[in-house]
Amino acid sequence: MPGTLSVFLQRHRILLLHLSFWCVYFSFFYYRISGFKHKEDPDELKLFFDTLQHVTFVMLVSYLNYLLFLPRYLKKRKFGVYLLEFLPLFGVLIAGYVWMVRLQVANDVHHKDFFFSERFVVSMTLNTLFLVIFVGVLKFAEDWFELEARKKELENERLSAELRFLKAQVNPHFLFNTLNNLYYLAFTQSPNTTEVIAKLSQMMRYMIYDSNTPEVPLEKEIEYMENYISLEKLRLNNEIPITFEVSGDTARARIVPLILITFLENAFKHGVSSNNPDAWVRLKLSVEGNALTYTVENSKPPATAEIVKTGIGLQNVERRLALSYPEKYGLEVKETSEAYFVELKLDLS
Repeated sequence: MPGTLSVFLQRHRILLLHLSFWCVYFSFFYYRISGFKHKEDPDELKLFFDTLQHVTFVMLVSYLNYLLFLPRYLKKRKFGVYLLEFLPLFGVLIAGYVWMVRLQVANDVHHKDFFFSERFVVSMTLNTLFLVIFVGVLKFAEDWFELEARKKELENERLSAELRFLKAQVNPHFLFNTLNNLYYLAFTQSPNTTEVIAKLSQMMRYMIYDSNTPEVPLEKEIEYMENYISLEKLRLNNEIPITFEVSGDTARARIVPLILITFLENAFKHGVSSNNPDAWVRLKLSVEGNALTYTVENSKPPATAEIVKTGIGLQNVERRLALSYPEKYGLEVKETSEAYFVELKLDLS
């Protein structure tokens, strides 16, 4: 029910704003003339209809401008033409309303002098003009908000398209690495080749189907990473120590899919090789409330170059983090003489 009310208020906020304004103005005008026009002969019903007549008139003038003249001005952007079109009609309407009121009060001995005076004409003109301008300002405000909403919608569409493109880049990058592994296993006639193909099939199912949503259960992402580690262990004949520690409440957490795998891929790409017996990889993932901390640490091969930061993988994941978790993530990359270290902190709320 609260959600339905919120949707209703959001959908009809402009109409409700206008209705609220006129209700306030009706109350104000009613109170104002209750102490003036009917002081000598109070008649609540007549007071109500006098107020209704006045408010109906100023609403008529205001919305003629709001619905007819202002849109034409906003389209043509010619202020002089707008004044030439609106002011004569405004003058005719004011004159007609003054004439009608004077007919109604012709026998009113208490207030006849005021309504037949120039003061009443000036007061009515300025009061109506003020309301016309105020309602007109609402039109400009509404158009501005509508423009901002449209700009935001277009920006969201652009960001969504960019995210889809970045996510699509993950698949060929992963396939390139895994097919290299498969080629190596097949070339060496490894008995693990069929197991690798089975795990690859399971991972591809996750990438194509399960991850085709803005967020996935964190446990699904962890399972995907564990399969990837299994593939690497098979490729390396289980000769390299690889640890993956998971702690905290991961069951209820959700995360943008395929956001963690790049750091794991880089650990093997830049720090592990089958001819380095001293290589190692350590991963830790912990969840505390809405805070996720993910660290990847791996050995540094002898005489290696600096960590590659220009590859498509790292650039991709940094851009995806900026789009998916704006101001909700922290990324730290360190390099020592012996190891590479990456720490990612995410606010999953």
